Amino acid sequence: MREGRRLRGLVAGGLTVVAVAVAATGSVTAQSAVPDGEWHHFGRDGANTKYSPLDQITAENFTDLEIAWRWTSLSRAVAASNERIRPSAFKSSPLMANGLVYVSTALGQAAALDAGTGEPVWTYDPRIYDDMERPPNMGWHHRGLSYWKDDESDDARIFMANHDLKLVALNARTGALYPGFGENGYVDLTQGYGRAIDASRMTYSSPVAIAGDTIITGSIVQDTNIRLREASPGDVRAYDARTGAMKWIFHTIPQGDEFGVDSWQNESWRYSGHTNVWSYMAVDEELGYVYLPTGTPSNDWYGGMRPGNNLFAESIVALDIETGQRVWHFQAIHHGLFDWDFPTGPNLLDITVDGREIKAIAQVSKQAFTYVLDRVTGEPVWPIEERPVPQGNVPGEWYSPTQPFPTKPPPFDRQGIAIDDLIDFTPELRAEALEIADRARFGPLFSPPVLRGAEKPYMQVPGAGGGANWQGAAVDPETGRLFVSSSSTLIVVEVIEYPPPATIGYFTDPWGVSLSGPQGLPLFKPPYKRVTALDLNTGDQAWMQPHGDGPRHHPALVDLNLPPLGGGGGITSGPLVTPTLLIMNHGGRDYEETAASSRTISAYDKDTGKHLGSVDLPAPPGGNPVTYLHEGKQHLVVAVGRGGTDAELIALTLP
Repeated sequence: MREGRRLRGLVAGGLTVVAVAVAATGSVTAQSAVPDGEWHHFGRDGANTKYSPLDQITAENFTDLEIAWRWTSLSRAVAASNERIRPSAFKSSPLMANGLVYVSTALGQAAALDAGTGEPVWTYDPRIYDDMERPPNMGWHHRGLSYWKDDESDDARIFMANHDLKLVALNARTGALYPGFGENGYVDLTQGYGRAIDASRMTYSSPVAIAGDTIITGSIVQDTNIRLREASPGDVRAYDARTGAMKWIFHTIPQGDEFGVDSWQNESWRYSGHTNVWSYMAVDEELGYVYLPTGTPSNDWYGGMRPGNNLFAESIVALDIETGQRVWHFQAIHHGLFDWDFPTGPNLLDITVDGREIKAIAQVSKQAFTYVLDRVTGEPVWPIEERPVPQGNVPGEWYSPTQPFPTKPPPFDRQGIAIDDLIDFTPELRAEALEIADRARFGPLFSPPVLRGAEKPYMQVPGAGGGANWQGAAVDPETGRLFVSSSSTLIVVEVIEYPPPATIGYFTDPWGVSLSGPQGLPLFKPPYKRVTALDLNTGDQAWMQPHGDGPRHHPALVDLNLPPLGGGGGITSGPLVTPTLLIMNHGGRDYEETAASSRTISAYDKDTGKHLGSVDLPAPPGGNPVTYLHEGKQHLVVAVGRGGTDAELIALTLP
């Protein structure tokens, strides 16, 4: 029996009593403890629903929305005065509590704004950019803050894990540091690891998880320019929200005699790294569990130095919030070779399947699967089958013979590619697409990297960017539907040998590369970006729609009068669900001035998928949209812009 299946069976078998004990607990909505008009977490609540019960903005008036206020990001002034600083897109998803909107900037700054006017109440700038050329991996970008309130003392705090490897606690009302938190207001996140780390290759830019009085942090470990097999581990740690004292550590790469260590053969657990939670997590405070979506081990494309299934890489891991002990886990990819790390937090919701009420967790993935599990036990809601996958010939590599395939829900985006998938808008474009495709091989999902020069590479679909990405999915707790934005992407992956003194074995040079189609068009047929609704009570697709215009105005296509094709390769769009609407960003990676649809926010009928209209924004949106109520009026807020020149927080309201 294979390692992953054997270990999962052992865990599930030991949790029967737990499942009985919690069967009568309340719904996720009831436990979120977020006032209806506020937004306290990245996904609004600890369950990461991205659902708000506010209903002033409707299908009938969505396109009447107007800009109520706009706030210029603090990053713009810094970038304007310092040519060395190049912020990326403004990706922060704001929070709102007690009349204040909280937002981070790409440069690791923070601000509290009046929710009605957008006027700054306080700002925080640790000036990390003075001493740092560029944060590792993805550069200057930050995805958001975390809010905590002490019910005993009415103390409210904003927590921020930052580029400088520090966790800071700020007074939510004044922005002041707490001298009693950590050392003079900071916790040094380079300390407390299970083994040595390379701090120069680590950063923090995602919101930390908040569970009661516990703060839980992941990390970002640079996965480019790798030369050594030794790498920093992705250990997950928890801290006391009042004092900053570390409460526990969970080794995502098991150490010593810990559970799962035998899945790292040749004692590769001693030096292998990554397997980190670089995105955000979900929390069920009634169960007392935090759910970790973990990433790929080092390195992303070659695992000959780490034979075995490599727990707890590319897994969903449920931990006890108070102790950090593993309750259950599910591994979605054995011995990952594809950079299909879990890029986003899971969604928690309660569903009814064949008359059985289930406390569920749904995790969307880069490879366009949705893993739906019982969040108490980790057991799949529908069968997940181990199926044979293609094997490779890279010297020294260890290949998993099978990978898990969910039988339900169906994939929400393209998986693998065949000749019939190539574009055929015109005979000329088809012929050119066939010529380009001849540079590589068609293949199914899990087609592995190849050694450069030894054979034709596979076209990996989805590429390393997904499928789904960090923007994630949203759920409607009233209907049990999940809504996910996705992109159809394609890359070609070849590895090369890295000779001594490098010890990594093989790696890409420098990365998987995209394979563009004729005249810069995608190589395959549309849609290129889509939004999909999945009914998690039945496991079926409810509807799917192309999301955005896509390249239909390209010179080669403009005379064909095509319908929307879905907005190009690039990143996905953040979802927000209300009682009647699914609200989605448009936006792509290229920010072409001619792509007017990329500078909008749109609404869909959440029951049918009908596109209800769009509202123009000053620049392409980069952060997930949020909504809140202030003085009786619903606001829709989103971060827009590239970060350096046009980064703004935009608040929309009805006239």
